[in-house]
Parts: sequence; structure tokens; C-alpha cells
Amino acid sequence: MWVVFIFFATTSRIVKKYIRKQAWVCLSRRKGSLWNSDGEDRCTDDFVEPKKLSYMLTIPNAVEEVIKKKPFLEGALVEGLVNLSALARQLKPDIEKKVGRPVNDSAVIMALNRLVPRLELMSAMKFKKVVENIGDIIVRSNLADYAFVNSPTLFAKQARLLERISAMKDVFCTFSQGIYETTFVVSNSIVGLVDEIFTQESRIAKTENLSSITVKLPAENTVCPGVYYYIFKELAWDNINIAEVISTTNEFTVVIGDADIHRAFTILMEAKRQATL
Repeated sequence: MWVVFIFFATTSRIVKKYIRKQAWVCLSRRKGSLWNSDGEDRCTDDFVEPKKLSYMLTIPNAVEEVIKKKPFLEGALVEGLVNLSALARQLKPDIEKKVGRPVNDSAVIMALNRLVPRLELMSAMKFKKVVENIGDIIVRSNLADYAFVNSPTLFAKQARLLERISAMKDVFCTFSQGIYETTFVVSNSIVGLVDEIFTQESRIAKTENLSSITVKLPAENTVCPGVYYYIFKELAWDNINIAEVISTTNEFTVVIGDADIHRAFTILMEAKRQATL
């Protein structure tokens, strides 16, 4: 009985090992061909380590996949600001890794040339859909920005500040709480009050001479990808620094230095105008 059990156990292991071998392939170093290994012809010094068969992307698909992960590069291609030969050389290692074989620069350049018209169409459609439904754009000046370390006493002092300013007119005051710190954006008229109430708190930063632009967004913005990207891209391309971002469900506010507020407002208004043409 024990002999029979040992025989079947040994046979089972041999069969499983044979099936696993048949599921693997050996890639010839000399011929570059794929063939199934059998019991006699194993991978010797003439062959690389066994590899499983896998699906490889085509060069155009690999190029599109790489470009779509780099939104600023995608925008530069649409604007015609990129040298395709130089870009092909830069992307070549990533493309080769995705397709699993060496590729020529010319093949990558051709794929880029075919991709650009599609990117232009998709970019125009997305941009139009996002921008044409933007509502009012409101500018507010004379703001200051504070950042404090979160503490057990910070929240009580926020309540004190809100109580003190509740009767004041035309006062801007917003709080944005993070994990470790809280940011206040307030009107210059209450800067002295903030300094007084929060004098015992650990202040990280204080910035004055700021303005804000508030943009009213369409209700469907929460399910439409790229809403913020297409707006921020326009500001970034013009080298406008954003000090703070304040967001609610259907509107968002960017806080910008006074020196840049006119350019930022002009850019957003022009983008909205172009989308409606």
C-alpha cells in the first residue's frame, strides 16, 4: 500500500513539473524565435531564461500612452512648441520598455506626427466643454494670507474671530484646515484683529498684497475631469504664481499677488470668450 502511495505521489510531481515546463517558452539568443520547450531540448547556454508570453503595445499606442501621462507635454505638442526629433529621442527608452523591443527614432516621430492632430481635436473639445459653461468671474483685492500650526486652542480663536467680524460689511474671511496647519485668507481691514487674536499661536507664514479671482463653475464640474487643469494651465503658461486655492462644490478661488491679478483676469476672460466663438 505504501509503495502504491509513493508511486502516485512521485508521478503527480513529475506530471505537474512537465506541465509547467510546457507553459513556458525559451527565447533564442541567436535566432530570436519563440519555441516550446520539450523534455529533451531545454534552455542551454544558447538561450536566455524562460519567459512567459505577454501582450506588447504597438509603437503608436505606446507613444500615446506616454504622452497622455504628461499633460504639459501634451499641451506643448498641440501648440506646436516641441521639436519632434528631440522629443522622440527623449521618449525612446520608455517606448522600448513598453513595446519590448528596440525602436527607431523615425518610428517614434511618425507616431507623434499622427498623434498630434488627434490631440488637437480632443484638446479643443475638452477645453470648449469646460470653459464655455464657466459662470461669473469675480475679483477681490486687498487680501492677506496667514498659515498657523494646528493646535487645541486654534479653533476656539477662529470662532472668536468670526464672532468679532459677523457685524462687519464687505469682509472676506475663509479658513482652510489641513492635517498639520490651517490657512486663513482675510481682508486687509481685519489683519490687525487677526494678529491680536492669534498672537499666541505658532504662525508659519504671513503674506500681504494679495488679490483673488473666484470662478463660478457649472454643476457638472464634479464629474468632468480636467476642469481645474485647463484653467490652471492657462495661468501657468503665462508664469502666474498661485499663492492659495480655495474650493467649494461649484466654485473655486485662486489667490494671486496684486502684480499678477490683471493678467490673470484677462487670461481667464479671453479663454472664456474664445470658447464661446
